[in-house]
Amino acid sequence: MRFRYGKQDWKTLERGEENCYLMTNGLGGFSSLSMTGSCSRNDQAVLMACTHAPNHRYNMIHRLEEWLERGQEGQICLSSQEFQRPEKREEGYRFQTGFVYEDYPVWSYLAEGVEVIRTIALMQGRNTVGISYRICNRSRETVTLRVRPHLQFVPKGHRLSVKQEFTMDGDRILSGGQSLYLRTNGECRQLPLQFAEDLYYRDDVRDGKPVLGCTAVNHEICLTAAPEQEALLEIVYGTEAPLPRMSEILQKLTEHRRALRQQAGFRDETAQVLAVSADQFISRRESTGQKTILAGFPFFEDWGRDTMIALTGCCLSTKQYDTAKSILQTFMMHCRRGLMPNLFPEGTEAAAYNTVDAALLFILAVYEYLRRTGDEAFEEQAYPVMQEIIRWYARGTDYGIHMDQDGLLLAGQDYDQVTWMDVRVGDILPTPRHGKPVEINAYWYNALRIMEELARKRPREEMDFGAMADRVYGAFEAGFWNPEKGCLRDVISGTEADEQVRCNQIWAVSLPFSLLSAEKEKQVVETVFRRLYTGVGLRTLDPADPAFHPFYGGAQLDRDLAYHQGTVWTFPLGGYYLAYLKVYGYTEAAKAYVREQLTAIEAALREGCIAQLPEIYDGGNPVSSKGCFAQAWSVGELLRVYEALEEQSHV
Repeated sequence: MRFRYGKQDWKTLERGEENCYLMTNGLGGFSSLSMTGSCSRNDQAVLMACTHAPNHRYNMIHRLEEWLERGQEGQICLSSQEFQRPEKREEGYRFQTGFVYEDYPVWSYLAEGVEVIRTIALMQGRNTVGISYRICNRSRETVTLRVRPHLQFVPKGHRLSVKQEFTMDGDRILSGGQSLYLRTNGECRQLPLQFAEDLYYRDDVRDGKPVLGCTAVNHEICLTAAPEQEALLEIVYGTEAPLPRMSEILQKLTEHRRALRQQAGFRDETAQVLAVSADQFISRRESTGQKTILAGFPFFEDWGRDTMIALTGCCLSTKQYDTAKSILQTFMMHCRRGLMPNLFPEGTEAAAYNTVDAALLFILAVYEYLRRTGDEAFEEQAYPVMQEIIRWYARGTDYGIHMDQDGLLLAGQDYDQVTWMDVRVGDILPTPRHGKPVEINAYWYNALRIMEELARKRPREEMDFGAMADRVYGAFEAGFWNPEKGCLRDVISGTEADEQVRCNQIWAVSLPFSLLSAEKEKQVVETVFRRLYTGVGLRTLDPADPAFHPFYGGAQLDRDLAYHQGTVWTFPLGGYYLAYLKVYGYTEAAKAYVREQLTAIEAALREGCIAQLPEIYDGGNPVSSKGCFAQAWSVGELLRVYEALEEQSHV
């Protein structure tokens, strides 16, 4: 799908910075700028290299400054960027005529008879970016394009110091212990080192982050086009030599994305877009030699819970079975006391295991993998790990996780928040869910039923998973059903939180093994629709609740207090649509209704990060994406819906 934008989309620079692109390289590195070519946050870059996959990222080339010179007519600035001082503001967007994103971003500019087409492409598997400018000079004067890369050479999220040194050594730039190679057909001129210390980041203002950035310039690249002639400037930067040509980068990128679409095999065009977008979260992990899923761009790394939620859609719905297997095997190697890591170790740091759901979601992910592949050899590998998870959860493990006498699962203690609603601000728990969370017990029940199925092949299995599941089934409805509200309680804790209407209940319906009667499942779906549903996600709390926060933004404390208190999250929308299809029997009418509702997602792909789905929206009026502009589980969960819609018969 080709996403096209025109001048009406950047009537102002502020409007133009509302949308951006994202390209990733499979190593944790990426390229992302606004559709006007500016940086609206410090975490954006032409080249964000990753020196140790997937988390050691360095902002190498932050942005591009571009000028078009016409003989004696002076200079025209083609680049766009906000600065603290208004007089420094670059307003090249005024000459911008188009922006197109399909496999890579392309910008078009027209100034006094000269058309300039800029293309940027990131190479798969390498920290290499290609930039090209096609100059169509239809004027009667010679024109020269000057490109000045603004450098940082600092870890992602850090601010460049004006004391940092930059040197040019032939075709290499050296600074901060990092080096970058350069290849170009233009004229490269070394310049006296200059720093721009007051770049202004509009999105960082919104997110409560430092709003000013700093870059360095030590060279420029020029190319001249004769009157009524065309010229092509190519520039390639990379952390490894030799560097490829721009044409090779474009060809490999296009072929890679075409192969992803073909392998996924979706008929729906939006699903094809999401299948390619899902691959942007897949990265190699150097420490394990296996694959991993990065939770979101531009902020997040790979987390256990996010990986397990995203994996089914991002890997299995797209038929990336080997990738899914690689990720699952990595987690199997790190299972401890029945828990899966929520954060993988880096260097000498230990893994963090502060999640109750990752291990249960692992079992669900294995089940989905086996359902699609029938991989018996992998089942033999995974079974002992899944067995260990159930054993530890039943008798008790860390973070207060243990099975109660009624068979339901308890989790959380003290200040440990172990569900996905895990914000803690000092000694404040904005969303306390200690006790028996509803979605955790739905995962627990489904994990037990899955183990019951797998154990049928193993007559010597000592644990009676079926009996354990029966106990959970008997206690679940009695404990969680709220007849007054026609839905499920969010948690059983003996506190006011029990009665809150939240989105977590939807997973008790969408999962394969049902815990409620068909009528009660339908009531849950309808209550969630009435109180929590929006076209771009589910609210995390009923707007009628006194604790509801309609707006997400501002200082860190304000954002944390709103994060799960009404803020709309996109990823639960997948559970909602799957639950809807389930309770309405996967009929053609139900599928047609869901397809119609998904038109809101098609529109969402044009806003924020183009061709991606974000982390969150405001709870009151969800019109602008917030948080991570590209979130793995948002994409993955919606892919599961498209997969369900295209299945000939529901399994």
